[in-house]
Amino acid sequence: MIPLEKAVVARLESYGEHFEILVDPDEAARIRQGEKTEIEDVVAALNIFSNASRGTRASEESLLKVFKTTDFPAIARKIIEKGEIHLTAEQRRHMMEEKRRQVITFIARNSVNPQTGHPHPPQRIEMAMEEARVNIDPFKHLDEMVKETVKALRPILPIRFEELRLAIKIPPDFAARAYGDIAAASTMEKDEWQKDGSWICVVRIPAGIQGEFYDVINKITKGEGVVKILNQIY
Repeated sequence: MIPLEKAVVARLESYGEHFEILVDPDEAARIRQGEKTEIEDVVAALNIFSNASRGTRASEESLLKVFKTTDFPAIARKIIEKGEIHLTAEQRRHMMEEKRRQVITFIARNSVNPQTGHPHPPQRIEMAMEEARVNIDPFKHLDEMVKETVKALRPILPIRFEELRLAIKIPPDFAARAYGDIAAASTMEKDEWQKDGSWICVVRIPAGIQGEFYDVINKITKGEGVVKILNQIY
């Protein structure tokens, strides 16, 4: 369980009944976003309250009425998923800033300007989000928040999400080290070791990280690696 001083109230009202639990806001956000998290790692107490500030526990009758069970993990998860999570102003600001950063990074790495074929700089994306007055919900899943943001940005900023399919050949002296680094930085479709010890592969990368990915290849192979664009995937 989490320390009590880190906890905030998650509250749910249903069928005229009132339920509260004490949760870590960051861990609760992960549950709201669909991550598998043990409920004991999210809460500060294994109790369902009708009023947490007074320490008044919810009655068994009210739990059965609303949740059809008295099982704490099941009820706590339902309160987190469906209820309101009360954050301090500082907690909300921190979580919104972090989610905003994640959204900007995702868009910058996975999209390009279709007019130029180049990725938008993060600063340009952030300015467009401010112009579009994008509302960041710290509890929404990143994928959902990205979709909402891109929809709001399209009248202001030309955006196209695409991947590049690349063929790569790594000379024998660098092949062993390159395998792990390239696999970590891309989606590998196929690979093959050659008789001379060189390694070839076909990978997919977000178009927005093309320059960064080339830098990785050049650093690993001291400029001797060969990369060829096979096609773009929209």
